[in-house]
Amino acid sequence: MASKAGRSGGSPELGAASADDRAVYIISVAAELAGVHPQTLRIYERKGLLSPARTAGNTRRYSARDIERLRMIQRLTQIEGINLAGVKMIVEMESQLDRMRRRLERLDRELERSHLRARDEIERMERRNPRADIVPLASVQQIRRTIRELGARAQRGPAHPPSGRGPIAAGPGS
Repeated sequence: MASKAGRSGGSPELGAASADDRAVYIISVAAELAGVHPQTLRIYERKGLLSPARTAGNTRRYSARDIERLRMIQRLTQIEGINLAGVKMIVEMESQLDRMRRRLERLDRELERSHLRARDEIERMERRNPRADIVPLASVQQIRRTIRELGARAQRGPAHPPSGRGPIAAGPGS
């Protein structure tokens, strides 16, 4: 089976995907589980609301995550009265929010590692120089270099600039 590109869980071939990401349902089963007609799934796919995995023979395979998304789309359209353009915006915003959450988690881990390294460095320096009120000149110079580097990085902006995509298009023709 083909894997889903861009899934947050990773590719099934690498064993990193969760059970929710395993694409196992054929279109008729997925439609039945979600309470829609199979043609509706094809429409959702054409509109970009859903991206089922494909087998080597190009047959659609849906995952439990896809089924949940289908149910959400049905709830938004049938109960909340949102049209498909609005649903697409919501789906894209949720995807963006998921990416931002993963980035925030990664940055939190990186910050924690930096704090630990700084603490270790301070402890190492205190062992070398028990008189903490006297700072070796080499340490002061290193600290100044680090501060200059951090300032230069901050002026350059984030390491991974935004994708450059503008607002999400909505309405007729989108």
